Amino acid sequence: MKKTKLSVLFFTMLKIGLFTFGGGYAMLALLENEFIEKKKWIEKDEFLDVAAIAESTPGPIAINAATYVGYKMRGFAGAFISTVAVCIPSVTIIYIISLFFDEFLSLEYVAYAFRGIQVGVIYLILSAGLRIFKGIKKDAFNITIVVTVMSVMILFSLLAIRFSTVFYILICGFAGVMAYLIKSLKERKAGGGE
Repeated sequence: MKKTKLSVLFFTMLKIGLFTFGGGYAMLALLENEFIEKKKWIEKDEFLDVAAIAESTPGPIAINAATYVGYKMRGFAGAFISTVAVCIPSVTIIYIISLFFDEFLSLEYVAYAFRGIQVGVIYLILSAGLRIFKGIKKDAFNITIVVTVMSVMILFSLLAIRFSTVFYILICGFAGVMAYLIKSLKERKAGGGE
């Protein structure tokens, strides 16, 4: 693999940090577009793994994904540069807003802008979810997990039951490990019986 310049990593991650509104899930579409389609730094399967790991480890998805990709491309220096670059826009914007927070929120056009951004964020999250769903292997286990999690999330939302996404991740991770262990056990029994 061709070695990526640190400056390319920096400006790519800076752009991701600057143009991704709505948090982690909304960022997935832009991350996928940059990392897979434009830069070709990682493959689709690896991106799905990165998204799963970035979501299940502490910290924002974009920062975790940027750190991983930066490390893959240029080692520790790449990870450091990528992490700093993706954080710069958010830190700068939040700092500026904090200086004028009360005045900023009282502006009517700012409130309307945030309402418009919220609608756009819903689209970005849905788009990222659909792209990830298209990329996963469509076997019985994966379909069962997706349908079950979506059904439980909708049911809990309708019934106003609070259930942390951390638990969804842990339960699905446990289910994946159990499915792997059961499959391995079956293969051993089938191999031992011959």
